[in-house]
Amino acid sequence: MVSDKRPTDSVTGTETTGHDWDGIHELDTPLPKWWLYIFYISIVWSIGYWILMPAWPYFWAGTWHYTQGVIGYTQRDAVSGELQKVAAGRADVVKQIAATPIDEISKNDALMEVALASGKAAFGDNCAPCHGSGAQGSKGFPNLNDDDWLWGGTISDIETTVTHGIRWDADDDTRQNLMPRFLDDEMLKRDQVSDVADYVLSLNGGKSDAAIVARGAAVFAQNCVSCHGADAKGDQTLGAPNLIDAIWLYGGDRASVVQSISHGRGGVMPSWGGRLESVTVKELALYVHSLGGGK
Repeated sequence: MVSDKRPTDSVTGTETTGHDWDGIHELDTPLPKWWLYIFYISIVWSIGYWILMPAWPYFWAGTWHYTQGVIGYTQRDAVSGELQKVAAGRADVVKQIAATPIDEISKNDALMEVALASGKAAFGDNCAPCHGSGAQGSKGFPNLNDDDWLWGGTISDIETTVTHGIRWDADDDTRQNLMPRFLDDEMLKRDQVSDVADYVLSLNGGKSDAAIVARGAAVFAQNCVSCHGADAKGDQTLGAPNLIDAIWLYGGDRASVVQSISHGRGGVMPSWGGRLESVTVKELALYVHSLGGGK
């Protein structure tokens, strides 16, 4: 007669599974009581959760659905409720921001705190793809942290730019002005473009032959001063950049300057006034102005 009783380990007194590997026996150690109790409680809890909460997906009438649960809870409703509470709490402040002239908001700490927070969020959603998350800009997209402005850096200037855009053909207040294509449109010859590029670079400490710089200065005086000024410091009413501050939107190396003169520049910025609420545009302008480069 073969016994059904499994062997017992002589050291621990625990039954083995009966498995044997080269004289090594596998113990059949029972699970701790506390672990088993937690396991059983988890089973009961999960059943209750399946009944109370949305849990089971099912396919019906060609569409996937899910059980709603006894209490009908959804995370979407919970989040929506929280957002409504936040919006209700901000409503009065937002109304004050909308009603207060933009130049006066900075004098009210409570309004300014909300405006900057909202403006930062709006910047991240709408402006960061071009200007960068830190508003540092990149080639062709202005750095908004410095004090070099094409169209002016006052709060009202920034609000106008954000509202109406640049070369966007939105309305009569859209910022309009183009860098001419001096070579493409045969306004200058190739050697003249080369000379005036050397002259512009000389204004920023670049070294070149004095005769070339003199020729370039003459070309500049005849073709460029109407926008950039005789001192080459630019004109914000025209969006003409300062050429002597060593800050370059499209690059300050000789090849980039020659390209700008030859083929022109005409960067575009959307008009956000038709896309965002007026109070959001105001908050955006205040946030950009607060970055450190606003005047």
